Amino acid sequence: MPGSGQMQMPMTAGQMQMPMMPMTAGQMQMPMAPMTAQMQMASAPTTPNVPSGSIVTPAGGNIITVPINEESYVENIIRMNRGKMATIYMTYENNSEWNAKIFKGIIEAAGRDHIIISDPATGMRYLLLTLNLDYVTFDGPINYAYTFQGQTITNTTPATATRIETSSGTLTGDR
Repeated sequence: MPGSGQMQMPMTAGQMQMPMMPMTAGQMQMPMAPMTAQMQMASAPTTPNVPSGSIVTPAGGNIITVPINEESYVENIIRMNRGKMATIYMTYENNSEWNAKIFKGIIEAAGRDHIIISDPATGMRYLLLTLNLDYVTFDGPINYAYTFQGQTITNTTPATATRIETSSGTLTGDR
């Protein structure tokens, strides 16, 4: 640019004009290569796609943990018994009207923090928070399954005796 102390290089036909880096007195001006789309993407910080609930390692990888079977949590056990009649015992602390309440109905659904039942006599549906749950009773057998030492245990799995040998003797017990 005239009068600025910077020197411009002449261009020939077919050459692409390259942006020049600013310079101070005594420095030689070097052309800057234009950034390609790949270079721009590589220089932009990226956030890895990590599914909810997975673990991110220090190296930036992620470990996705997916249970093979439903785990043995109350909501899963209640969910396995959908359609059954249940009696649900709840406690509501610091409630002067009713501290404890009993609900009887057919299990329709269960989530991490709630149970939905319907009373067949009235048609009323109840959304109950598991935060207040004490226990649940069923009139018949309970559908129940969980994985223990690689084996699925259900309500029909026979109890077997186990022998554990220790330095002080042999222990026998039911599993």
